[in-house]
Amino acid sequence: MGTRVGTSGWSYEHWEHVLYPVGTASRNRLDYYVKEFDTVELNASFYRWPRDASFASWRHRLPEGFVLSVKAPRGLTHGKRLYAPEAWVGRITSAWHELGARRGVLLVQLPPGMERDDGRLAYFLDMLPEWISVAVEFRHDSWNDDAIYARLERYRTAYCIMSGAQLPCILRATAPFVYVRMHGPDHHNLYGGSYSEQDLRWWADRITEWEAMGKDVFVYFNNDGGGNAVRNARTLRTLLARG
Repeated sequence: MGTRVGTSGWSYEHWEHVLYPVGTASRNRLDYYVKEFDTVELNASFYRWPRDASFASWRHRLPEGFVLSVKAPRGLTHGKRLYAPEAWVGRITSAWHELGARRGVLLVQLPPGMERDDGRLAYFLDMLPEWISVAVEFRHDSWNDDAIYARLERYRTAYCIMSGAQLPCILRATAPFVYVRMHGPDHHNLYGGSYSEQDLRWWADRITEWEAMGKDVFVYFNNDGGGNAVRNARTLRTLLARG
């Protein structure tokens, strides 16, 4: 699979002139997105989990070779905090079946106030079918421990590498793939700012190292303001193509 670079979401009015023409209907924005990128991270699923029919529609609509990564619902991560996950795991598994060959990675972003709970994490990961690729984004510092990284390795689950204000940037590869979320270079505000070419060159070097280790890499830019995510993704892809 190699390295895939995309953005977190694809439908933003302020991406007109950057990714799609002015006046493009929201239902048609994905058509422009897939002409340029081969992956995207679905974030709307965090707020409202789509019906199985929506995942089936994406399977048919997305072009061959394109993969959709999906953010787990907040009802599971922020409401239940992974407690008693059976019902949500059933819905996620059903959706993943519908995605078929278009499935990417399930992103599980835990809330900043959720402290380390080894048992709860293990129980949740045990519930998920092995054929679902999973990345976990920890927002509380207590999770950043070698024992947690080792547990993720046993489950072939990726530690989500983060770049963003007040977030630790820990370069740990715990799965056959690496999952990176670029939340913006602004030191004070998440999702703000545009990465410089020097910044992106540094990340391109890290990606090249992971590739040399035999890892597939997923990189998603989440600094959507002003179209920065699109521009940064384009630049990173260019740098990677140059080698």
